[in-house]
Amino acid sequence: MSFDVTALRGHFPSLDHGLAFFDGPGGTQTPRPVADAIVATLTGPLSNRGSVSVSELNAERAVTEFRAAYADLLGVPAQGIVHGRSATQLTYDFARHLAKTWRPGDEVVVSRLDHDSNVRPWIQQAERAGATVRWIEFDTVSTELDLDSLRRVLSPRTRLVAVTAASNLVGTVPPVRAVADLAHEAGALVYVDGVHYAAHHRVDVAELGADLFVCSPYKFLGPHCGVLAGDPELLETIRPDKLVPSSDSVPERFEFGTLPYEILAGATAAVDFLAAIDPGAGATRPERLTSSLAAVHGHESALRRRVEDGLHDLGDAVTRYSRAAERTPTLLMSFAGRDARDAQVHLAGRGVLAPAGSFYAYEPFTAMKLEAPALRVGLAPYSTAEEVDRLLAGLAAFL
Repeated sequence: MSFDVTALRGHFPSLDHGLAFFDGPGGTQTPRPVADAIVATLTGPLSNRGSVSVSELNAERAVTEFRAAYADLLGVPAQGIVHGRSATQLTYDFARHLAKTWRPGDEVVVSRLDHDSNVRPWIQQAERAGATVRWIEFDTVSTELDLDSLRRVLSPRTRLVAVTAASNLVGTVPPVRAVADLAHEAGALVYVDGVHYAAHHRVDVAELGADLFVCSPYKFLGPHCGVLAGDPELLETIRPDKLVPSSDSVPERFEFGTLPYEILAGATAAVDFLAAIDPGAGATRPERLTSSLAAVHGHESALRRRVEDGLHDLGDAVTRYSRAAERTPTLLMSFAGRDARDAQVHLAGRGVLAPAGSFYAYEPFTAMKLEAPALRVGLAPYSTAEEVDRLLAGLAAFL
């Protein structure tokens, strides 16, 4: 495997501005081929899906290619790929769909480690159904998920377990397969928030043990939308509210209204762009994705270690909360006696973008007793060692 970050960066017009982007966990920069695919589709000819005119066929192709691309990326059949406006929207939709079968006395398990989009939709639907909410806890020092707490709350009444594949706040990658195995033994479905995970790891939904898996292409170089992946046979058993004339086939029954064909084309282009980063000898797109994402992972991991070493050299003035044994290249930190928002402003003045906040991770932020905003540094495929050094120099000057 090899990784040419200079060649990669040449595809990103926004990088020409000289900014160092460490805000990837909130959304990455966009390569030119993704934008080109959006423009080419949007400027047509384009109509609603059909099988007669070229404009109808263009729309149909955008949908078909999107499903095929995300089937390859996530390891599910194309019929198991559902488009949504965002991962949050998809989770709210599927919480409503699944909760139709919940009854008083049923139980739903959510995780303290998760982004609120994989917590609140389930809690709200459980409350409406009269179901009981149980919690998976995590160690607030190591930021590791507590599997024993899951074992304690699972029961024959557990209907669903919702868990993240990677924390967007501190980067922790929990043992999702172990969570899924325990949940399945209890007869529960497993809903996995893969938004942060899919940006940094090769995904195999079946290997993770997820029944339903959601991610966001704009976290890995694509346009703003969400994707849900699942077994088509499972999706056949889920009955959403829908318009009478709209398709009842899977996955179309979960996609309401006309699809944004240009966004689907951009999302497909993002998968193809990822697959071409370091394709190796791969003959198929899944093989090329495996090779390319392994190269990206190695690059990001090396830069993460460079950041961590630099933070260590800054001493006790920096408190770092990202401590899990397995984690993404995402680091959360605070500064003794200083406001992280001031650090954000200071860094921005030096052309280094790293945001301060709680990042919708309400439960872990609260559990860790982080009362003030913290600074989050996230690495992306286009990050460089020089940018890391700029970040560290900026933090040293701030402190």
